[in-house]
Amino acid sequence: MTNKQLETSSPEPTNRRLSWRSLPRNVWAVSLTSFFMDISSEMVINILPLFLSNVLGVKTNVIGLIEGIAEATASLLKVFSGWLSDKLRARKWLAVAGYGLSALAKPFFYVANSWGVVAGVRWADRVGKGIRTAPRDALVADSIDEQHRGLAFGLHRAADTGGAVLGLVIALVVVWMAQRSNMLLGRATFQTVVLISLVPAFLAVISLAIGARDVPVKGERETPKVSFRGLGRSFAIFMVIVGIFDLGNSSDAFLVLRANERGLNVVQVLGMLVTFNVVYTLLSTPAGSLSDRIGRRKLIIGGWLIYALIYFGFALARTGWNVWVLYAIYGAYYGLAYGTTKAMVADIVPVHLRGTAYGTYNAVLGILDFPASLIAGLLWSGIPSLGWNGFGPSAPFFFGGMLALIAAVLMAVWTPRPSAGEPG
Repeated sequence: MTNKQLETSSPEPTNRRLSWRSLPRNVWAVSLTSFFMDISSEMVINILPLFLSNVLGVKTNVIGLIEGIAEATASLLKVFSGWLSDKLRARKWLAVAGYGLSALAKPFFYVANSWGVVAGVRWADRVGKGIRTAPRDALVADSIDEQHRGLAFGLHRAADTGGAVLGLVIALVVVWMAQRSNMLLGRATFQTVVLISLVPAFLAVISLAIGARDVPVKGERETPKVSFRGLGRSFAIFMVIVGIFDLGNSSDAFLVLRANERGLNVVQVLGMLVTFNVVYTLLSTPAGSLSDRIGRRKLIIGGWLIYALIYFGFALARTGWNVWVLYAIYGAYYGLAYGTTKAMVADIVPVHLRGTAYGTYNAVLGILDFPASLIAGLLWSGIPSLGWNGFGPSAPFFFGGMLALIAAVLMAVWTPRPSAGEPG
């Protein structure tokens, strides 16, 4: 089968530089959906560790377990969903179903009265993410040519984090009105935030259902196989390097807990998260466009080096304001590397296996999120029932910083090969 037969009807590569205003309809529809869903999610998820710790009295090792399993639960679904979107030659409705499940799960946070209930709702939400992520990312990749892929993913990340900013501002206002300078989050405040979050969650589902269209396939395609080998050697090496980085990239819940532990109250924690997301939003689109011009690897390496320095800073932070400043700079890592890494996946895999590749990529990271968060929780607080109290709050951040440095060095010495069917 020739490369010609494997191509979709996405725009042909061109040397003309697109502006963000000229991006295809699907990119805008997916971006709007992510904008609304992140308004909803960030309102709740960023104060969830405080709800678990302050209201339910849950220890950090259990919070790490919840966050780790929440991502790992969805991991196999990410592979299957990506593969299924390749097999069906359709991305949209799988993504809609995933967003719909997450929206339906959120109301149950309102009635959660134990960490087990919280874990169940969190896991259901992540199953929805597992269903939607690979088809959504493949839909974006299908809709834009290779020379402008970084811009498209950068805009998507900017919209995603723009929604996060708005969601966090709403949560901050609610917390400020309800309890102002209280160090600990109250149950009633958390429940109010959950109720407000339901509106943008369902708007996200509607936006994708109405706004997106599947990209038609030209010619015949092989039935895709769930096979890591079929994705190519470059993809395998890429996943090993990204996997090393991700093993030290524990849930951001630990950063929230670190800020609280260093003295920031709930309102200040939310203000810190707003600052982070503003930096992330402002950098995502120009960084994605820059990756189209200078290459993905340089931005990924730069982002990982920033990550390592920031994590060492989190480990050494003495005050809550230290954590706030570091968390703002943390947005630079996300802006440079997060969307760029996703764009690179499409660069190094065969065109007809993009859905499978994105499913595999997200699944591997999802599986690693479990040990990453579990290790972080154990390093922090140990297992008190066995007489081990861990190494303290700094330990998980030293661990994450070291693995980021190792991954950056490996990425610097590796030379990837472009995928079949893409311009070299």
